[in-house]
Amino acid sequence: MTKFGIAIFPSKKLQDLANSYRKRYDPHYSLIPPHITVKNAFEATDEEIAAISSKLKQVGEKTKPFTLRAYKISSFQPVNNVIYMKVDTTPELLALHEALHTEDLGGAPELSFVPHITVAQKLSDDEHSDVYGSLRMAGINFEETVDRFHLLYQLENGSWTVYETFRLGSEK
Repeated sequence: MTKFGIAIFPSKKLQDLANSYRKRYDPHYSLIPPHITVKNAFEATDEEIAAISSKLKQVGEKTKPFTLRAYKISSFQPVNNVIYMKVDTTPELLALHEALHTEDLGGAPELSFVPHITVAQKLSDDEHSDVYGSLRMAGINFEETVDRFHLLYQLENGSWTVYETFRLGSEK
């Protein structure tokens, strides 16, 4: 069994901004680039992932490219000390998330969907308070078009890499 996940990678410009914080405040910095998780980690065999992959291609064809807007710094505190760039929940992003959580793709998600790009995690309460305060003042406002999503798999060292990329919109 291999561990898989589905994510959207933002543009290099937005990744560079996120990484400017992640390299200091996110212990997962070296394991995966900045991303928006659209389906949390799940396990599958080689045979299962082949079937899942063909379903993901269909999901991609039915989902239109959309505008990704990262517009503020927020936090999941008091649940946990994660600081993130909040991403606008567009109808297309919501439709993509829902399409990735049908019965034949593992069913409903465990948590409600909060689109975001993590920039800091596993901080102490004091660190969280300091970092959150300074990042909120810095502000953020990014807009870009998303036209693909990625099926990732986890390597033995804990890092994630792209297994397959799916374009959004019907190929004509």
